[in-house]
Amino acid sequence: MADEDKKDFNAMLNDSKDMPKFQVITDEKSIEKYGGNRMYFAPPIDYDRVMRLVPYGKLLTVGVIREHFAKVKGADFTEPITAGIFVSIAAWASFQRKDDKTPYWRTLKANGELNAKYPGGINAQKEMLEKEGHTIIQKGRKNIRYYVKDYESALYLL
Repeated sequence: MADEDKKDFNAMLNDSKDMPKFQVITDEKSIEKYGGNRMYFAPPIDYDRVMRLVPYGKLLTVGVIREHFAKVKGADFTEPITAGIFVSIAAWASFQRKDDKTPYWRTLKANGELNAKYPGGINAQKEMLEKEGHTIIQKGRKNIRYYVKDYESALYLL
């Protein structure tokens, strides 16, 4: 995101944007990819609520959150693009608050990847995760990415 210091992420977090809602998709490739046509959109605050559940030393992925919402709401899948955006909004909203923090650094991207869009970028998330006992590994030579080693063993079950 750009101009984070000029945005009110807590206002964004609490703006439901007419969500939750369902949408039926008709694109055959998407239906095949996601295993159905019933797509769920969760509001930003719902991502924050789930991210707050993760205790010290445990982890979540955006995919696990999306699967949880789909299961609980009776959808085939949860919309992936807004999911990534709303997780970032939850992180920045927490960063802007003095109190009542959301442990956003415990929510990873797919395959245990760290999220460069969080406050402070990769280095800040890496530091927070290492404080909680996780090992961060680097992959790639040109397009370097960072992951939590064996993240699956620390996944928090929703």
